[in-house]
Amino acid sequence: MQIIPAEQGFLALPSKAAASYEEANTIIIPFGLEASVSFKGGASQGPQAMIAASYEVELFDEDLWCEPYQSFKLATLQEPKIKTNLKEALNQLEDITQTVLDDGKFPFIFGGEHSITAGSIRPFAEKYDDLVILHFDAHADLRDGYNGEHYSHAAALRRCLDYEHIELVSVGIRNISAEEIPYYEANKKRIHIYWAKDIANWDIEQICSHLKGRPVYLTFDIDGFDSSLIPATGTPEPGGLFWNDAITIIKRAAQVCHIVGADINELAPKENLHACDFLAAKLAYKILSYKWKK
Repeated sequence: MQIIPAEQGFLALPSKAAASYEEANTIIIPFGLEASVSFKGGASQGPQAMIAASYEVELFDEDLWCEPYQSFKLATLQEPKIKTNLKEALNQLEDITQTVLDDGKFPFIFGGEHSITAGSIRPFAEKYDDLVILHFDAHADLRDGYNGEHYSHAAALRRCLDYEHIELVSVGIRNISAEEIPYYEANKKRIHIYWAKDIANWDIEQICSHLKGRPVYLTFDIDGFDSSLIPATGTPEPGGLFWNDAITIIKRAAQVCHIVGADINELAPKENLHACDFLAAKLAYKILSYKWKK
C-alpha cells in the first residue's frame, strides 16, 4: 500500500506523529469515484478537498479535552487511478478495503459519490454476521438501480442490503421515491429510518439501541446535512441535520458499539465555499476521535 507523507495526508500531522502503513491502525482511502451522478457533479474532487481542508482543522477537541489524534496512528493512501467502469471501480475499492481490513486496520474511505459504499461494504459483510450500517443521508438510496445503472449512487444502500444479514439504521432521510416504498415496507425488520421531519422527537437512545454491542459501518452522505450548511454537494436538500444533531448521534454510537469502518461521500467542492470542505474534514476527524478516544 502506497501512502503519502504525513504532512501531505489527512490532518497534516506533525512528523513525530507520522506512521508508516505497517505502524498505522487507521488508513484514509481517498477514492473520488464519480460515475453515476444524476444532478450536479464534482464529487470526484471531494477526497482531495477534504484532505486539503483538514490542514486547518484544530487538533485539540474541546469536548474530549485532548488531542484525539494521539490516540491512533494514521496514514493516508495515495489515491489510485480509478477505473472508469463503475462495477470495476467498486471491485477495485473492495480489494483496497479488503487489504486494509485484513491487515487489522480501520478503513476510512473518502468519496466520491455514494455508490462507493456498495464496494467498500463487501469485506465487512463477509467478516461480520451481525453487521449494522449507520447511514446519514437526505435520501433513502433504496432504489434497485437508477437510470439503468444497477450500482447507481441512488441504489447505494439497496446494494448493501443485498446481503440479507445486514441491518440498516438511516438518519436524516427526507427523500424517498414511490418505487422504494414496497422494498422498505417489506424489510422493516432490518431497515430503521429516522425521518428528518421528526427530528424534534428523536430519541438518541432508541436510535443507538439498534447498534448496541454490534459491529457498525458508518456511511455519511454529506447531503444528510441541511443544504444551508452544505450547498457543495450534488443534491443539496433543505430540512436536514445540523452539526450537533449528527455529532451527538455519532458520539453516542461510538460509546455503545464497535465502529469497524466508515466513509464520507458526495462532497462536491465549489469555489469560494471552502466552509463545506472544512466541515467534511472536521466530521471525519470527529468520527475518528470518538472511535478511538473512549
